[in-house]
Amino acid sequence: MKGNRGFTLVELLLALTLMSMLLSLAYGGLRASTRAADKGQSILEDSSRIRMAHQFVRKQVNQMAPLAYMEGDMPDERVVFEGDAQRIRFVASMPGYLGFGGPQVQELEIVDGEYGQSLVLSHALLQNFEEADLYERDPIILMEKIQSAEFSFLGLDETGEVSGWASQWETTGILPRAVSLELEFTEDVYIQWPLLVASVRVDPTAFVNQAGSGVTDKSYKTTIKNMMQKGMKQK
Repeated sequence: MKGNRGFTLVELLLALTLMSMLLSLAYGGLRASTRAADKGQSILEDSSRIRMAHQFVRKQVNQMAPLAYMEGDMPDERVVFEGDAQRIRFVASMPGYLGFGGPQVQELEIVDGEYGQSLVLSHALLQNFEEADLYERDPIILMEKIQSAEFSFLGLDETGEVSGWASQWETTGILPRAVSLELEFTEDVYIQWPLLVASVRVDPTAFVNQAGSGVTDKSYKTTIKNMMQKGMKQK
């Protein structure tokens, strides 16, 4: 009878307690590892989106063209670039299949979105362009979860020397020397936006008459002619 004795109630409770503690530790470790995996996946996805948006904005700014998309306020004034802290508008080629129809008027803008602010792109064909054409379709969201963002522009002063960065581009008849985009994300994005400073890669004649109201007819026509000749050579 003594050899057939089973577990006492105290031993059973102790075993159950130890088992529950082990299960709790195992569940906690599994939950922590799942959270770490989810966070790592989120960081990878954010990094990929940030890299693609960064490269896209840089490329589009690099290939801006001094092509007028509307008339200015003054007689014979052409608008080739508009910019302030929250928006830029310019003419450039679109990448890939979106580039059909020739150069397009593009607008990059910081707007309020569902998750903070968003960087969005609107575009329309340059040919027979009207401002309403930019808003016929929903804008393309390039980045979300933005806490703050600001465009800045680098140009020349009245003496022809490179001026400091400004958050407002006043001379709409010419292109800036460079465009900068500083951007900060909300707290749940763990990747920082690399400082973007993109120079405009265009014939130097596009920057003449910086101190005046816009590009002269001669320099404008020369710039377009040079661009067309370069395009024919590439073909």
